Amino acid sequence: MNSGELRSALHGLEIFAALTQEQLDWLVSVSEPRVLADGEVLFRDGEEATGFHVLLSGGLVVTKVVDGREEVLTRHSTEGESAAADAHDGKPSAAHRFTGELPLLTGGAYVATAAASGPSTTVVAYSRPVFFEMLTRCQGVAAVLLPVLAWRIKSSEVQARKRATVEALGTLAAGLAHELNNPAAAVARAAQELAPALARLTRTAQDWGASAGGAERAALDRLAEELDSLPPPEVTDPLAQSDAEEEIADWAEEAGAERAGLLASGVSDLGVDLGWLRERLEGIGEPALAAGLDHLAALLEIRSLAAELRAAGPRISQLVAATRDYANLDRAPEQRFQVTEGLENTLVVLRAKLAGISIVRAYETGLPELTGYPGELNQVWTNLVDNAAEAMEGAGVLTLRARSEGICMVVEVADTGRGIPEESLPRIFEPFYTTKDVGKGTGLGLHLSYRIVTQRHQGSLTARSRPGETRMVVRLPFAGATGSCAVPAEPAGTPNSTSSSTS
Repeated sequence: MNSGELRSALHGLEIFAALTQEQLDWLVSVSEPRVLADGEVLFRDGEEATGFHVLLSGGLVVTKVVDGREEVLTRHSTEGESAAADAHDGKPSAAHRFTGELPLLTGGAYVATAAASGPSTTVVAYSRPVFFEMLTRCQGVAAVLLPVLAWRIKSSEVQARKRATVEALGTLAAGLAHELNNPAAAVARAAQELAPALARLTRTAQDWGASAGGAERAALDRLAEELDSLPPPEVTDPLAQSDAEEEIADWAEEAGAERAGLLASGVSDLGVDLGWLRERLEGIGEPALAAGLDHLAALLEIRSLAAELRAAGPRISQLVAATRDYANLDRAPEQRFQVTEGLENTLVVLRAKLAGISIVRAYETGLPELTGYPGELNQVWTNLVDNAAEAMEGAGVLTLRARSEGICMVVEVADTGRGIPEESLPRIFEPFYTTKDVGKGTGLGLHLSYRIVTQRHQGSLTARSRPGETRMVVRLPFAGATGSCAVPAEPAGTPNSTSSSTS
């Protein structure tokens, strides 16, 4: 492409349409045309942003890998139909003809990967210094670029919110499935074993009734009632319990019991030894003893299954309640609420990720209620706790604090993880900035948390970090408060801290 053709092609683009002849001459002189083969990469996610790219022909596909999955963010094309479709979707008409301006303006890396789509894709590159000179020399460029930039930032946040919602639902589903596994398995096991256990209870009751006299039946009834009322042992010595179980099983087997092992395990779990058991069975003669022991074993089995069901049922109900409260499925959008409920529900949802991590709760008693959007704040707590768990890599101490400070609620999420690098700390609330590896973060998690706290709840979000201690501090106004919970920015040069707030 010669300079005349390039000049004509550039002047035909909306972003350069208002340039003067002199400005166009300069633009052609600094242009770096490049022809890409189908699928050839123009720039990659995570690479340092080096240029602003204008599409002259063909197409570009912009993708991003999130949690191992490649997502198509947008398509740039010179085709009129594509541009019309973009305009219908609210995308500025000029947006499909250039890319790369956002990381240049924010001073970061590329936040996605762009590759050619179709043969003979032609782009023109402008280096970082040239791009900024272009904005100075050619005011008409900024007039077209700024609305596109605003749309892209808004579009990215909308996509990030959708992704965050899907991720939150995924986290919720995974956490719920993990937590429901044990009580659900207990219910299934008890249900499966209940019918044969009832059959055994019926049979042993008949045998026991046929072989025992009135006094013997009364003795076994007293023993069963006493066993049922025994509290669980406070301290269990596994070795001593195993010895007691074996001793009881041997004795019951010698007495002719068919299910000596079941009897022994049921009795020893209650902290009972053979001497205690024999003392209470003295009123039962040897001819009826075997039938009595089998009936006692069947009774203990049924009671054990019933205890499993009693424990599992409320646990399932608690998990469902925590899930409902976490997602706020049955509540109005804005309401009064206790912030500690959201923190606790978040811990339930993330319990699987917090395995191996010690949790310390430091909640001030009698905290007033907040007014706001608890579902959105739950996304904040989930983000902060999840980041803390990741920083501790499965081992450490997570501390949750909630206290009153004037008209504000102060919530702290602290961890003993690796900390945030000092050079990264001032930027962690910026959109698209991330310290995670490429493909493991969008760079919008803390930014969205910041928006929820500051814009939706008129609060503030502050971070302090050093190796072994990171604290994320959220300040939120109490219900009915008329003042602000915004925190002034730290003085320049304050080490290991950053804050973002709004009034």
